[in-house]
Amino acid sequence: MREVRKKTAGGELEPAVNRGGGIPACQLCIHTHFFPEMQTVNSDRAYDFIRRRILDGDYPAGTALMTEQLSSEIGVSRTPVRDALRQLESDGLVSIRPRLGASVKTMDLKEFREMCELRLALEGHAAALAALNRNAADLREIQFALEAMRSLNERILAAKQEDPWRRDLIREDVRFHIAIITAAKNDLIKSEILRLHLINRVVAEKIERNPDKRRVPSKAETDARRRVVFASHREICQAIAAADGPAAKGAMERHIQDIIDQSLRPMSGGQSRQPTRELSADELVYSA
Repeated sequence: MREVRKKTAGGELEPAVNRGGGIPACQLCIHTHFFPEMQTVNSDRAYDFIRRRILDGDYPAGTALMTEQLSSEIGVSRTPVRDALRQLESDGLVSIRPRLGASVKTMDLKEFREMCELRLALEGHAAALAALNRNAADLREIQFALEAMRSLNERILAAKQEDPWRRDLIREDVRFHIAIITAAKNDLIKSEILRLHLINRVVAEKIERNPDKRRVPSKAETDARRRVVFASHREICQAIAAADGPAAKGAMERHIQDIIDQSLRPMSGGQSRQPTRELSADELVYSA
């Protein structure tokens, strides 16, 4: 909308008036320049908005994130949107490529496997630390989640359908793992594990999709699998309760490796190993 400016009695121009309502673009720039806290608030607002949409699945893996469209949808200028996208790139949820713009993170099989292997190393070590550092409250939280999973598993095994309790079982599984990494008493490890879980949540559906859509596991197969998973959770809990770091680490590593194998097996068939190669100059620095 065109801005209208009149002269005052002294011959000076009055402040601009936007006949369409709201703050004119020039005034928004002035506000942002002189009040940097406004920029921070808008960046946080944009970050929270885009992050929530990604985690809720509204923006699936591979979705293009157009700055102008997001700016209009969120109700902020494009600068905070760009700031938010850069932060989400640091979080691992967004990819930004020159001339192509931003999009929700996707991974090929190699990248997904590498992320899983990092999670394996970190969660195994976190379980060992939890066995050594946990207090009575930490152990109660772990055991509470384990007991909740046991009760839900019994209901699912006795029922014809798992749907009524599946979401609750997933929540208690998450609670179990969060309780363990909290008991490890290492905030840096906890932060990185949580970051990897969020990335996994975004990209796993596309990576783990079974190429044979016709093959649906039977109830007997899923029940057998459920018993194996619960037994591995119980083994981890028992090792932590016994303050046995090596046993807790081994049990967690077997549990995570089993999950990785289940996720990657459908996509790994027929892929050959990479040929051997010489070490690069950067890699040779490691042995210096």
